[in-house]
Formats: sequence, C-alpha cells, structure tokens
Amino acid sequence: MFSTSVEMLLHVTYREAVSRRHAHLTLEHLLYVMAHDIEGEKILASCGVDLARIRKELDAFLRERIEQLPIGSDKEPEQTLAFRRTLQTAVLHVQSAGREEVRAGDVLAALMQQARSYAATLLGAHGVTRLDILNYITHGIAKTPQVPGAAPAEGQEPSGDGSAPQGDDDAPPTATDPLTAYAINLTDRARAGKLDPLVGRTVELKRTMEILCRRRKNNPVFVGDAGVGKTALAEGLAQRLLDDDVPEILKGAEVFSLDTAALLAGTRFRGDFEERFKAVMTALAAKPLPILFIDEIHATVGAGATTGGTLDLATLIKPVLTAGELRMVGSTTFEDFKHIEKDRALSRRLQRTGRSRAASRRSWSTSRRSRNRSRSYEACGRATRNTTTCATPMRRSTRRRNWSSATCATTSCPTAPST
Repeated sequence: MFSTSVEMLLHVTYREAVSRRHAHLTLEHLLYVMAHDIEGEKILASCGVDLARIRKELDAFLRERIEQLPIGSDKEPEQTLAFRRTLQTAVLHVQSAGREEVRAGDVLAALMQQARSYAATLLGAHGVTRLDILNYITHGIAKTPQVPGAAPAEGQEPSGDGSAPQGDDDAPPTATDPLTAYAINLTDRARAGKLDPLVGRTVELKRTMEILCRRRKNNPVFVGDAGVGKTALAEGLAQRLLDDDVPEILKGAEVFSLDTAALLAGTRFRGDFEERFKAVMTALAAKPLPILFIDEIHATVGAGATTGGTLDLATLIKPVLTAGELRMVGSTTFEDFKHIEKDRALSRRLQRTGRSRAASRRSWSTSRRSRNRSRSYEACGRATRNTTTCATPMRRSTRRRNWSSATCATTSCPTAPST
C-alpha cells in the first residue's frame, strides 16, 4: 500500500526518533524528515514553505518539547495516536481515489487534518492549506512559482545510518523569487559587465529618461524597424542608470526584462498565468524603483488569453500602469505597433518614442568601441583600419538592412580586406 519512497520516509523517521532518544514517534518527526526529502521538499516549496525556517523550527521543537528516554534505555519510541491516524487517513484517501500506493503528498494532506498537532499548526503558520497540497499532488498547480529545472538543495540524500540528513539549514529556500524565474535583471548584468556598451544614441537615451521621470504616462516604447537596436537601447538604459549623474528620481532604479515565454510555459489551467503574473508584480513592488522591460510588447495583446476569453497580459498590465508605481519600457516595430494602437486603453498609457537607423559614421564608431570584445571572442587581431573600411561597403551592398550598434559591433566583417 505504501510506496517505496514513503516506506523509506517512515524508516528514516523512526531512526530520527531513535537517534534523539525520544519516547514517542510524532508527526513533527515525520514533517522534519519530509522537509529534508527531495519529494517532500518539492511539495512544501510549491506550497510556499520557507524550508530553511521550518527546519529550524522543527529542530527546536524536537530538542525542547519531546520527552527523551534515559541514556542506555532499550525502549523503542511509540507512535502517537495522531501519527497513526495520519497514516490511516492517507490510506483511505488513496483507496477512495482509486490508486494503489500512498505517496508523500498523500501523507502531507492527511497530516493537515490533525489540526491540534504542532506540525499542522506550523504548516498553517507558513500559509499552507490542505487544498494547496491537494492542488499540487493532483493537478500540479504550485502556489509559489518555481524556477524551471531548479536543482534540489544540497544535503537531501538520506545518510548512511538511517537518520534524517541535516543539510544546510542556512541555505535559501527552494521557493525562489518569481523575478528569477520569469525575468532577467539587466542592472545586475550591466554591473557585472556582461552587456555591450551603447555607442551614440544620447538623444534617444535622454528622451527615455525624461519620460521615466514623469509622474504619469512614464512608460516609453521604442518603435523602429527591425535591427535598429531597440533592445540595445534598453540595455544601455540599464548601464546609464548605474552612473552617478542620473536624475534623483531614478537613482537606485533596476531594469528587469520580462521573459514572456517563461511566463506562459507550463500554464495548463485557468488562473495559472494570472497567478504567475501577480507573483511577478508583487516581487517588483517590493523593489525600491523597478523598471520592467518587455521586448516585442505587441505580443502582450492576446498573450495568456483562453479560448473565448478577453483577459490577456495587456489587460493585466493596464491597472498597474494606471497607478504609476511601476515604470515599463517596451519595444516593437512600426508594423506591430498598430496592434497596440487598436487597444486604445493600452496605447494611451504608453509614450511612443522613435528609433532610427544609425548612420555610417556611427556604425564605424560602434565598431571601433566594440573591437576589443570582438577580438577576444574571435581570438584574432584585425587592424584598426579594417574597422574603418568595412562600414561603408556594408552600407552600400545591404541598403535594406539597418546596421546599428547591435549589428555593426564586429571587426571581422567579410567585406573587410585582409592585412
């Protein structure tokens, strides 16, 4: 009836009580072991439990509140009545569901029914309900968004003596920040020097910062042809905000790039997408001065809407922009901006700003500023004059393309003569 993993959990729970010389085998022992188990950790983290905190609280309870046997006593710990009821309830739950094995989630759901136990009270203090556990083990709906592919914390393997692994109680909880899961911190990348420098575009960057300093309608949108460097301008904004001479109202601002694909990926049920977006907005609200960058912002119109529904990402963004507490920066092309103009409620909250293609001289300047990065990447040493001679032939032979700071940042152009 019990799965292999649950049998192992019960065995480790028993060994934990024996190693502490406790007279009784309680639900707190069981929850303590599950907080160190891989499967139990996933369930608790998905329900919003701070694993490091609950481990410390349970360890303190087991050290201070549970009766200990005398040293040298051969008496085995006895199961409490609540412990037995939990296992019986888990078996009945599995039988009523038509399944054959009891898993860790079933035991946790049954544990929540023992409302007078300290274990259930502690989970309730962490905001966990029985419905949260059932939603996760039945439908896979997590209360707290998780980083896709996140590895379990260290110290999760059972120890050789059968006792619960101690692990690192100071390690961060598995329930990660939604901004880590669904956004990229461009400010941190700029501070680490991982972004290419923005050459020129002083006028556009100054205009963007003027819009961001407004009290209302402080949401600029870069509109321009493909390849003119709209995304590069957003990265340049993140670098510019790190300078000391930024306006007082923008000091300490952080730029986050929203990953719309990650926000939509894996949303199987109605409400999943809205829950993720709300978690991202809550995390942004905790920041001093957040700026949200949405590349291809026209894709927000219709993103996340169910069949026959009208609730999409653009609709969720409108109330946030109206309050003016969150600044947003977007980018799109002239053709795609027409989709935003059809939604008049969204377009009136945005301030359009143009982004033209770079001139040949600016492309040459960009190439000169970026040649060191290109040389280190390609492990070559082109002469400086090749940078000068490559910009004009590229412009002549490819007039339909826009050679901006993003596309001209190379010193090894095929049109450059060899030395």
